[in-house]
Amino acid sequence: MKKLSGLVAGFSKFLDQIAAFCIVLVMLLTVVNIILRVAVSRPILGAYEFVGYLTAGMIGLALASCALQNGHIAVSFVVDKFSRRIQACVDVFTNVLAVSFWGVAAWYIGKYAGSMSASGVVSPTSQIPFYPFIYLVSFGLVALCLVLVIRLFESIRKAAINK
Repeated sequence: MKKLSGLVAGFSKFLDQIAAFCIVLVMLLTVVNIILRVAVSRPILGAYEFVGYLTAGMIGLALASCALQNGHIAVSFVVDKFSRRIQACVDVFTNVLAVSFWGVAAWYIGKYAGSMSASGVVSPTSQIPFYPFIYLVSFGLVALCLVLVIRLFESIRKAAINK
């Protein structure tokens, strides 16, 4: 289990590094676009679309790392008053719901990307297809599910230990 957990953690950190690169590209693209607009009155065509694509990729790929670091908002002031066993059981329930929800979301977003691919929809200015970026978001959600499954197994272990 530790090997799988380490593998998922390493993979999540790798995806987070790609997400960090995406945000750097967004910043560079924005600055260069502003400079070109002011200096030579020639902005980058499709800059708005590129920023949207990169932002979608950044958010999708950073989700797993954020979950790995417990960076999401958690309201636990009521649950913290319960015993460790009940807390672990609540964690199991929450993780089952989260894996179920994000797994279904990843599936349907992947199906949506497939339908966008089949229909050949492209962005209006740059004519870049939407579907690779939608698949990227779906892939990020699958990585999030992997982190949540690891958390689920840890919660089950804690619930079993705290009998």
